[in-house]
Amino acid sequence: MDALDVVLLVAGGLFAGCVNTIAGGGSLLTVPLLVLVGVPGDVANGTNRLGILTSNVSAAEEFRRQGVAGLSRVVPVLVPVVVGALVGSVLISRVDAGSFERVFGVLMVPLLLLSLRPPQIHNATHLWSARTAAVLFFVVGLYAGAFQAGIGLLMMPALARAGLDVVVANNVKVLVVVAVTCTALPVFIAGGLVDWGPGLILAAGFLVGGALGARMTVVGGDRVVRPVLTVAVLAMAGHLLGLY
Repeated sequence: MDALDVVLLVAGGLFAGCVNTIAGGGSLLTVPLLVLVGVPGDVANGTNRLGILTSNVSAAEEFRRQGVAGLSRVVPVLVPVVVGALVGSVLISRVDAGSFERVFGVLMVPLLLLSLRPPQIHNATHLWSARTAAVLFFVVGLYAGAFQAGIGLLMMPALARAGLDVVVANNVKVLVVVAVTCTALPVFIAGGLVDWGPGLILAAGFLVGGALGARMTVVGGDRVVRPVLTVAVLAMAGHLLGLY
């Protein structure tokens, strides 16, 4: 890597960490960015988890400092999400780079369709049962363990249907992502799918971006989250259509 690669990774991690905390979809920038600096696609998918971990730990700490609740709300979804993440990461670690890119493209289509339906953050009237929530959060964990990119766009509607307001939902989201990443990352490391040099540089930007995104969420609430969610969805659409 040259100096420009380092600048791109730090800046990309900063922006993606902020977007991931506020809504989701930041990895749609950072995974291609890692590929741009010479990391193979399947390795970029694993390497990106270093930044995901640092940004979400940073965001969780900032939420705690801001007095946002959420830890107790994580427990009901933690087991199905973590089990799903373990299964997803093991399965995807067995897929070669070319196949990974094809599978990634196929799965992004239904994710985009789900994301385009705005979540009802406040006063949800039709909440999921505990059994339904467990199944659906297992699927969320399965996707997160395998691909990660766009997981916030899946989790925000899911957490809304679980009855959480926007700020608490974002805190729960980052706590769940920490658990998912701690589950999946060792699988990628064991499979040799983490490039530590670019990954740690990217993680430095992610670290700052995560805290910044948490602060923006607490201060701005819906006014910040909904526009960023919309931008993230449009960015995903552009990625799927090959516009960048």
